[in-house]
Amino acid sequence: MYVMTRKPGIGSLLLLGAAAFGAYKYSKMSEQQKRDLMDKGKKMVNDNLGGLRNAFGKKSPASTNGTTMS
Repeated sequence: MYVMTRKPGIGSLLLLGAAAFGAYKYSKMSEQQKRDLMDKGKKMVNDNLGGLRNAFGKKSPASTNGTTMS
């Protein structure tokens, strides 16, 4: 069986470089900076993708009476 292999393109190499740089910068952050980054990311996800939570039947954290917001 013959399997074709592809050489990595410039796009995948740039993506790999960006991921490595991000991992390096994250490893050099203090614990407070990491917590702030996590909070910022969670806020962004809740603000922009919070509607998906209802699509999968999960309760909204703002809901206090046990019902989902629709």
